[in-house]
Amino acid sequence: MIFDSFKNSTNQSLGNHQGHTIVMKREDQLHPIVSGNKFRKLKYVFESLPKQVSALLTFGGAFSNHLAATAATGAYFGVQTIGIVRGEEWQNKINESETLSFCQKNRMKLYCISRASYSEKENAPEIQALLKQSTQTFLLPEGGLSNLAVQGCEEILNDADDEFEAVCVSVGTGATLAGLRNSAKPHQKIIGFPALQQTSYTSAVNPFIINHEFELQTAYTFGGYAKVTAELIDFMNQFYQQYGIPLDPVYTGKMLFGIFDLIKKKKWVWGKKILVIHTGGLQGIAPMNRKLASKALPLLRYSDYL
Repeated sequence: MIFDSFKNSTNQSLGNHQGHTIVMKREDQLHPIVSGNKFRKLKYVFESLPKQVSALLTFGGAFSNHLAATAATGAYFGVQTIGIVRGEEWQNKINESETLSFCQKNRMKLYCISRASYSEKENAPEIQALLKQSTQTFLLPEGGLSNLAVQGCEEILNDADDEFEAVCVSVGTGATLAGLRNSAKPHQKIIGFPALQQTSYTSAVNPFIINHEFELQTAYTFGGYAKVTAELIDFMNQFYQQYGIPLDPVYTGKMLFGIFDLIKKKKWVWGKKILVIHTGGLQGIAPMNRKLASKALPLLRYSDYL
C-alpha cells in the first residue's frame, strides 16, 4: 500500500538561539508528493473508505497541497476523486497551475466555481448537483479536517519528543493542531501559527480536541494565504542557506519567521526546548516564484526547486 512506503520523519537540530534549543521534525520528507500533514490527514480516510464509495469529493485553491495529495492518493487506491476549485477563472487555464495539472494527470475531475459558491461548500447549488449524481460520493472537508484526519495527526509525535516543552505547528484547518494537542504530554505547550487572521480556529478544532489548551500566534500571517513580503522571502532564503531545509511560503516559512522573531524580541514564554513541525507543502514553490517575479520581489533560491 502507498502508506507502507513512507519514510519515518527525523528530527533535525536548528541549534541554540538565545538559550532556546530548536529542533525541526521533518514531516516534509515522508513522501515526495503526499508529504507532511497531508499524509497524516489522508491515511485513515482512504484506508477506511467503504467499498461502495464511487468517488471522493473535496475542496481547495488552484495551488492547494490538499488537492494534489488527495488526487495522488486516490489514483493509487483506484478511487475517483473530484476537486472543487476556488475561482471559476481557473476552468480554462488548468495548465497555468502545476497543482491543477498534477491533479488532472492523476485523474481528478476538476470543477472551478465562483468564490461565492465556493464559500458555501457542499451547500452550493453546483456541489449539490454533483452530489445528487451519486449517493455514494464521500465528502471530504477542505483541508481534510475530520476525526480520521486528527487521528492520523496524533501519530506525528513519539516518545522521543517528550523532552520538548513547546511544540509549534502552522495552522490551516486545524486538524494537525488538534492531533498534536491530543497526543502531547501534559507538560507540553502547543503553539499554532495560523495562515489567516480569523477567530474561528478555536471553535473549529475544539470538537476534535481532548484537552483544549493551546495558543495561537496570529501576528505572522503576512496578510493571509499566498501573501508574502520581501522580508519573509529573505528570511526563508537565509534559513535554507544555513540549514539546507526548504520552507513553504504559506505555512512553515511564516511559522519559523514568527518563532525566531519572538525569541529575538524576548517574547517567547513557552519553554527553552522547542519542537517545530515541518508540514510539507513544497509543491507550491514554483508557482510562488512566478508570482514573486511578476511583482518584482525576491525569489526563493532553493536549488532543488528552480
